[in-house]
Amino acid sequence: MTRDIRVKICGLTAATDVSAAVAAGAAYVGFVFFEKSPRHVTCAQARSLALDVPLGVAKVALTVDADNAALDALTELVPLDFLQLHGNESPARVAEVKARYGLPVIKAIGIAEATDLAQIDVYSGVAAQLLIDAKPPPGATRPGGNALAFDWGLIAGRDWSLPWLLAGGLTPENVAEAVARTGARQLDVSTGVEVAPGIKDAGLIRAFIDNAQG
Repeated sequence: MTRDIRVKICGLTAATDVSAAVAAGAAYVGFVFFEKSPRHVTCAQARSLALDVPLGVAKVALTVDADNAALDALTELVPLDFLQLHGNESPARVAEVKARYGLPVIKAIGIAEATDLAQIDVYSGVAAQLLIDAKPPPGATRPGGNALAFDWGLIAGRDWSLPWLLAGGLTPENVAEAVARTGARQLDVSTGVEVAPGIKDAGLIRAFIDNAQG
């Protein structure tokens, strides 16, 4: 029986990748606005890509400690459904962004050990959704997209008061296990469906979603 799993394909940079994600059944498509990432797009590029996304598929902008000027420019040009904050934004900043732009906010939480789980409760009162990701390794230049998984046992059997997505090191090969071990109903993938940094593969996207949904 097919599982009701919602998948976000993040770090899209080309119209063909957006089309592949939509055709495979992605619930969300993500665009990265962080210059150190190989998946970085400009506002103009993202607008062109976002305008091709059909209704019913949510468009997400990933930013990292972006200031209001950057978010103003982004939201004025790109049609979006969610803002994803992937930096060190405080709960107060999350609330401020939500109020200023009138968009639901997904806050990324980096997990490496059990003590990191406390951050989930801290942000649960202000974010619309959480993205539970692996903490970046020491010396990493970006907070996500590092193809690392954390110990899924840390969140096995847990439930939180708001929707959440599992991220970090997911691939078509391990996604079914990840769902089984964590109980995640939503997944976020970027590196795991690429053939090179920033270069998505339609076959991997479809395999990921098919394997996630069983």
